Amino acid sequence: MTKRIAMALILAGTAAFAHGGVQNPDVKTRMMGMGDLARQMKLIGGMAKGEAAFDAEAVNTALARMSEAASEIPSLFETPAEDPQSEALPVIWEEFAGFTTRASELEALTAELAGSVTSEAELRPVMQQLGKACRACHATFRE
Repeated sequence: MTKRIAMALILAGTAAFAHGGVQNPDVKTRMMGMGDLARQMKLIGGMAKGEAAFDAEAVNTALARMSEAASEIPSLFETPAEDPQSEALPVIWEEFAGFTTRASELEALTAELAGSVTSEAELRPVMQQLGKACRACHATFRE
């Protein structure tokens, strides 16, 4: 078994365990999509903290994946589904235009950054920008 297949199985198992208590299939799908963003942030953050070796290609790939995932956020939340395990707040559907604007801002930021990171020194400012974009949404729309 290759490393890539093994990692995919581990991630799938972890995601299934983490979302195992979720009853609503729309919420489960949402959580899986948002989990992909979190995994990419963790990859970049690990390098920024020195917990993993810097790899420009991996950072730029993660940023591109984040852009793609961010483009899908509005469709993940079109259905106002709730579940006790969800951290999404009902205000998402009350202010859906503002919510989708935040997703579009994250998509644009990550698309702009993807392919631009060439050195470890660039990680800190990238993480600051990503953190700001994530907080802008989470502060209003997530528990």
